[in-house]
This record gives sequence, structure tokens and C-alpha cells, in this order.
Amino acid sequence: MDELEHKYEVEIEVTEKKQKLPDPIKAELKESGMMDDKGKLKLKGVSPKMLKRMKQEFVNCPVLKEEIQFIQCFVCPNFQSRVTGKVLCKGDALK
Repeated sequence: MDELEHKYEVEIEVTEKKQKLPDPIKAELKESGMMDDKGKLKLKGVSPKMLKRMKQEFVNCPVLKEEIQFIQCFVCPNFQSRVTGKVLCKGDALK
């Protein structure tokens, strides 16, 4: 199997405190159908148990140069794959 082309391998970190998604990201998720009108996430192929875990995870985004919630990373066009506690990121500039 060929390895996915990626620029960065980013560690996934866990926090106990509840994280909030920024409003522009929420609007983007609603627009793409990944979040309903009530604000409940609906990611295809992701179990409720995994979604709960993803809500407590964050990454230090090398593109945005800040800590972001993993769900924001997961829906990013640079997201390649999640492999054993790491995210493979293309590292392209975002619009």
C-alpha cells in the first residue's frame, strides 16, 4: 500500500474541558450537511462514541498556527488520515 502524500504529522492531544467550535466553522458544517439546525454533528461513518471522543481532542494546526478542535481538523481539506494518535496533513494554504 502506498503511503498518503502529506507534509505534516500532527499529534492529537486530549483535553478534559469542553471545547466549542467557532461560529464560522459551525456555519460551514451546517452548509455541507455535517451538522443539523440544532447544532448536532452528523458525520458519516463516525459512531456516536467516536464523535464524543473527537470532541475532546485537539491538534496544533501547522497551517493555521493555532490549537483547533479535532473536528475542525477532520473536516479540513488538508486532512488526509488519522493514524495511531496522529493526523496526516497536506499542509496546503487555506482560503
